[in-house]
Amino acid sequence: MHMTTTTQFLSFTLGGLEYGLDVAKVQELRVLKALERFAADGEMVKGVAVSRGVIMPLVDMRAACGRAPGAPDPMTDVIILRLSSCVMGMVVDGVTGVVSLAPEQVSPVPGADRAQVDYLIGLGQAGTRRLILVDIDRLMSVRRPKKDGARQVA
Repeated sequence: MHMTTTTQFLSFTLGGLEYGLDVAKVQELRVLKALERFAADGEMVKGVAVSRGVIMPLVDMRAACGRAPGAPDPMTDVIILRLSSCVMGMVVDGVTGVVSLAPEQVSPVPGADRAQVDYLIGLGQAGTRRLILVDIDRLMSVRRPKKDGARQVA
């Protein structure tokens, strides 16, 4: 994502950190209890959900980020995303709002190897808030195996 004008990001929390993703990728916000769900045994993919007649995978971002998923809470926030490849639900700790950022408010992630973390746009600064900005399409895409045989996954 290349920012030339002010961009709006939906901000959300995971494990005490605040993240942002392009609000244009957000179809809707729902609470977990409002979705008809079918469970799966996966750690990150919690099954599928049905929202307004659309069947979609439901990804628990707490597990995807290497954190233990919180206790099941029917009021947990789910961000329904319309990605370039699919519609999916993303379970997060909480949605905190929409933040508008100009290009000068976004800086590179210190020490990040762009080849390894191509899904990071940068760090957004809005007053005292600092957001980790992610390119959600890249983050949710299937990663190709690395040269050493390891796979990077969301």
